[in-house]
Amino acid sequence: MLPGMATAAPVTLVVGDEELLADRAVSSVVAAVRADDPGAEVHDLVGGKVEPGELTGLSSPSLFGERSVIVIRSAQDLAKDVIAEVVKYAAHPAEDAVLVLAHPGGVKGKALVEGVKKAGADVVTVSKLTKPAERLDFIKGEIKRAGRSISPGAAQALLDAVGSDLRELAAACGQLAFDTEGKIDEAAVARYHRGRAEVSGFTIADLAIEGRLGEALEQLRWALATGVAPVLIVSALAGGLRSLAKVGGAPRNLRGGQLASHVGMPPWKIDRVKRQLGGWGQDGISRAMQAVAVADEQVKGAGTDPAYALERAVQIIVASRTGR
Repeated sequence: MLPGMATAAPVTLVVGDEELLADRAVSSVVAAVRADDPGAEVHDLVGGKVEPGELTGLSSPSLFGERSVIVIRSAQDLAKDVIAEVVKYAAHPAEDAVLVLAHPGGVKGKALVEGVKKAGADVVTVSKLTKPAERLDFIKGEIKRAGRSISPGAAQALLDAVGSDLRELAAACGQLAFDTEGKIDEAAVARYHRGRAEVSGFTIADLAIEGRLGEALEQLRWALATGVAPVLIVSALAGGLRSLAKVGGAPRNLRGGQLASHVGMPPWKIDRVKRQLGGWGQDGISRAMQAVAVADEQVKGAGTDPAYALERAVQIIVASRTGR
């Protein structure tokens, strides 16, 4: 049964490299389980860190009869013996557990994908939206999810202002729906994005990633003063760090179009990210992303001072660069 319906399948495989849609597919399975059992325990794991026997242990019946949800992200990084364990489990899943596997597609970990499919897992495919028309449909869908409507011209204006990153677009749609009334038209989009021409979240992200603390804070304060939504800034910070991680973690032998295809970025953006990678290590990127995750929670209501949360995130990003 597809995620989001009343009952979650025992095993669900989410395949595709569109991060936002993959995350939503995983979240919908978790939500379906918790709708049936609010006390269900969720175990959120990363493929490369799953140990042999861990799945068996986590899926064992609870003494208190509670259900559990085991989420394994980046499943392509599972070790061979763990893949064998997962495939065997998928053929005979536990009654009180739900397993969700997120795999970006591609050759790595193909045995896992083929094995759990053969075992009968539900499969959810989340392909990248590569065409402008698909992204426009995404915008319309996001606005509809918020109970609002948007004109075709306004949808195009929003796409032009924000760009093609789905997390950016989703954040913009959510904030726009919250801050405006009536049908969203081009004028509303223009008002919402005032100041973006001078300072955008991307500008602040680039300055922070390049270690230019003073300039980044100055531009951040100006952006907030001119009406740029905090949620867009934190989304841009996260996007910039994800780009660092993707390019920095790509196989060294990939060049040109192959690299662009692997990381899902145009060549001009890859060139810029490569220049920014100087001074960054994997541990630093991880620390910076954790700081942005905290800021994301703060600007979405967990905190009382979004400006402080963003300034703190920028400071940690700069301090997380190698040698700082």
